[in-house]
Amino acid sequence: MNMADVDYLLGRPKMARLGTGLRQPRNGALGLDVAGVVEAVGSSVARFSVGDDVFGDMTNHGFGAFAEYVCGPESAFAPKPRGLGFTDAAAVPQAAVMAFQGLHGKRPIRSGQRVLINGAGGNVGPFAIQIAKALGAVVTGVDNTDKLDLMRAIGADHVIDYTKQDYTATGERYDRILDMAAFHPILAARRTLARRGVYVMIPGTVTHMVRILATPFLSLGSRKMGILPWHPMARADVAALTRLLEAGEVRPYIDRVFGFEQIPEALAIQMEGRARGKLVVEMGS
Repeated sequence: MNMADVDYLLGRPKMARLGTGLRQPRNGALGLDVAGVVEAVGSSVARFSVGDDVFGDMTNHGFGAFAEYVCGPESAFAPKPRGLGFTDAAAVPQAAVMAFQGLHGKRPIRSGQRVLINGAGGNVGPFAIQIAKALGAVVTGVDNTDKLDLMRAIGADHVIDYTKQDYTATGERYDRILDMAAFHPILAARRTLARRGVYVMIPGTVTHMVRILATPFLSLGSRKMGILPWHPMARADVAALTRLLEAGEVRPYIDRVFGFEQIPEALAIQMEGRARGKLVVEMGS
């Protein structure tokens, strides 16, 4: 489960309805991340065969992962990482790819650099902490009081409780900021960047979307700011993630597993921001 499932269900932010349906959702099903076994393939499919274990992201292919069966083009899927069970694999596609892409780009993270992850205890954050650590970064995680122990357990070197401290007011400077909870003034976030630092926002609310409009004007000079250029299931990124997963350097942190009938309960927990890591739905045997 992802926050995107809740956003689509509630039709938010409202401007997104231009693409997802003005009066009602264009897609009648929910669910983006999926993991399972290939049951059938079309005649032009070259990467997969019946019986292959796969995982994937249905964001660009009609959704519908909250079901016993899902159908999509082979570009939506990748081979399931070896040693990863289906429950763990289902937690990976959207959040881990977002984290990976948010920490890469034209200025890849170098060993010893300082990385701050805002919203580090949610869906994307635990993956981001582990990926940044695998790249040799010194990682600071920001979230609420209930998620401090989780961030430490995942590997964060430093944690900040946003209910007690504003990370933009500490005087610390960071080489990379990955922001999933962009509620600080954009200029304050920019001042928190070191020289040649990079700020990447993963937007969610209308406020976030408005702030995106300002980021190109704040990217002059050596410090760069922008929105995540997300590419679901990009093959090279998924291959790099798979190597990290198979090496044990990155793993999903699952808060709870729900049955199909419990999806409304899981959506409520996701919507309220109470999930510590990922929520996963199992279809049953």
